[in-house]
Amino acid sequence: MGHITSKSFLKLQKRLDMSAQGAPESEALFKILEILFTKDEAEKVSLLPIKPFSVETAAKRWKTSNESAKKTLNDLADKGILFDIENKGKQTYTMAPTMAGFFEFSLMRTDGKFDRKVLSELYYQYINVEKDFVDQTMDQRTSMARTLVHETSVDEKSFILDYEKASEVVDTASCHAVGTCYCRHKMEHVGKACDAPQNVCLTFNSAARTLTKHGIAKKISRKESQKILDECVDYGLVQIGDNTQKGVGWICNCCGCCCEAILAYKQIGDYERLSSSFFAEFDSKKCTGCGLCAKKCPVEAIQIKNKKAKIDLSKCLGCGVCHRFCNFKAIKIKRRGKTAFVPKDTFERCLLNAIEKGKLQNYIFDNYDLWTNELLRHLLGILLKLSPAKFLVANEQLRSRFLNALKKAGNTKIFKKLYKK
Repeated sequence: MGHITSKSFLKLQKRLDMSAQGAPESEALFKILEILFTKDEAEKVSLLPIKPFSVETAAKRWKTSNESAKKTLNDLADKGILFDIENKGKQTYTMAPTMAGFFEFSLMRTDGKFDRKVLSELYYQYINVEKDFVDQTMDQRTSMARTLVHETSVDEKSFILDYEKASEVVDTASCHAVGTCYCRHKMEHVGKACDAPQNVCLTFNSAARTLTKHGIAKKISRKESQKILDECVDYGLVQIGDNTQKGVGWICNCCGCCCEAILAYKQIGDYERLSSSFFAEFDSKKCTGCGLCAKKCPVEAIQIKNKKAKIDLSKCLGCGVCHRFCNFKAIKIKRRGKTAFVPKDTFERCLLNAIEKGKLQNYIFDNYDLWTNELLRHLLGILLKLSPAKFLVANEQLRSRFLNALKKAGNTKIFKKLYKK
């Protein structure tokens, strides 16, 4: 007999699927939502906008007082379901995505609010066994994540842009926090975790402030943050972070066996979406074929053939891990001919994702309880499919002009304003 799901959770799933990332329907997903949300919370969250909103907006949609709405919103923020951000003295809220978002936060916390073993088993089923979520999440040109190269591994003749440096993220962040690695902790509960450290998930800026406020992560100093980063680099972990140039929210220290992003990209096979602007080059004269680089490579891009290392550049993430562990100086990390595109900020990335997934209309007409908004979403969706929007986004020379025009549009002003760090 199949899982019986109430109407409230069906509406919540539909609301989550409105976002660019999406949340495809699944029995495992409904079980997850029933652990994280009460029935009343599911009903209320299904009515919330995708873009940031105020207490007054929530109260109006829920047909309740501001005081009652604020209490519910704060309870949801305490669970890690919502981000609560103070902007010029005014509290605003935004729904955390599933990934990187409230899925992770439910396992990062250590206060026993949720059964982490049960959730881990359900997350593993939904993300690692079933295919729909990964296929839908990764089906976009602009990734939510990017690889940050090990800076000391880069060839001296190459250069690294500031936003390509993990150390720059640490140095410029206004707030730092550390929490439990969702990926390895989840794998531990299903008997598949490696021995890499778990207390190494770094968050920054507004994300760090809201996570520390609600006990999901621990606030640390800039010096402590850099120490964790250095130790993870020495261990051979890959730094995969928020795909933005400014206001980076997180950096994960990833292994090839547990990391959700790396496992997903191995499955999809499109490494360009996750890779840095660098690649590994091997000197066959110096290579002894010891195989350590192949063992350390997180995406299995290196093989030993005829006692020499051979790299598949279509898989190479440009992380620099292989260089760090080569004892014979047979590897150089060089800059690719084309710099990987990185959105300027979260607003630009979300906007690109929405356009690429054909869901921009869901962000503009985002009152999901009004039939008029549903009609307008449908009509705008048809127009966007007919318009050159996707072509403009794909064309690098026209992309910035197109995005600047959208940023000036009245319907997206609040979206940009509230997404500032």
